[in-house]
Amino acid sequence: MSTKASHALLRKLEWRVRDAADVLVGGDYRSAFRGRGREFDQVVKYEYGDDVRDIDWNVTARLGEPYRKKFIEERELTVILLLEDSTSLQFGSTGRTKREALLEMAGLFALISAGNRDRVGFWHATPEGTHFKRPQKGRNAILKTTANLVGSAPPGLETPGGVTIDWQHLYRAFPRHSVLLWLGDFPPRPFPPGWNALRQRYELIGVRVEDPWERELPRMGSFAAVDPTTGQLVPFDTLSRNTRKRQAEWVKNRDLAWRQLIPDGNQRLAVSVDDDLLDSLVRFFHRRMRRTKL
Repeated sequence: MSTKASHALLRKLEWRVRDAADVLVGGDYRSAFRGRGREFDQVVKYEYGDDVRDIDWNVTARLGEPYRKKFIEERELTVILLLEDSTSLQFGSTGRTKREALLEMAGLFALISAGNRDRVGFWHATPEGTHFKRPQKGRNAILKTTANLVGSAPPGLETPGGVTIDWQHLYRAFPRHSVLLWLGDFPPRPFPPGWNALRQRYELIGVRVEDPWERELPRMGSFAAVDPTTGQLVPFDTLSRNTRKRQAEWVKNRDLAWRQLIPDGNQRLAVSVDDDLLDSLVRFFHRRMRRTKL
C-alpha cells in the first residue's frame, strides 16, 4: 500500500472512530486497560466506600483498625503496537488478507489512543528485521508513524521465514506498565523467553485475525494454492476426509496454544477478516470495562 493510500485509509478509519467515540469511551476508556492505579503511594486509613480489595491486612492487624493501600492514578497511558509480521498473514480467501485486517486493527488502536492523548510506541517485527519507534505523543506524530506501518510492504514470499522478537530489546525500549498490543498469527510454539516477567511488566493483549478457511475448508474439491509460509504451490483436496481431519486437528492445536499463551479471555481478541473490526473492538473494550467493575 502506498503512503497516500495508507493516509486515505486512516482518514476513513478516523471518521468511523469519531462517530463511535461516545460508545467507545462512555464507560471510562482507561478502565478498559488499567482499572485501578498500579503505582503504590502510601497506606491510609480505610473509610466507608473504599475498595475492600485495597485493604492492607498486615498493617490492619498491627494497628488494630483497617488501613488500605493508596495508589497513584497514572493519567497517561503508554500503548505499544507490536506487529509480528509473519508471511502466514498474507493468506486471504475473501479478498482481504489477514495482514490487511491486522493493519487496519493497528490503525484503529492508534487512532483511539491518539484521541485519548496517550503515548504510542511501535514495534514492527518481520523476517527481515525489526523497526521500532519509541513512545510518542501528539496526533500528527502518531498518525505519521501509523501510516508508515499501514503502508509498509509485506515480507517477500520468496524468502519465507519465521519472525524473531528480541524481547530483551523490547524491555529496554518501552517503560513498565505499558499496554502491549501484540498483533500476529499466534501459531503453536514455545513461550517467549521470560514470558512470566513480560506479563508482569506489561498489560498484554493478544490480537489475532482469522480467515474463514482456517475455521472450515470450503468444499471446492482439488486445487492448488500458494503456501505463504513456504512460498510454494501446494495441492489441496478439500473434499478429502484426510485433509479435513488434518485441518480440524490443526485448528484444535492452534486454539489450544493461543489459550495457553494468554489464558485470560479478556486479554485475547480474535476476529475474522469478514468482521466489522471497529464493532469488534468496541465490544472488546466494553467486555474489559465490565470486568473492572466486578
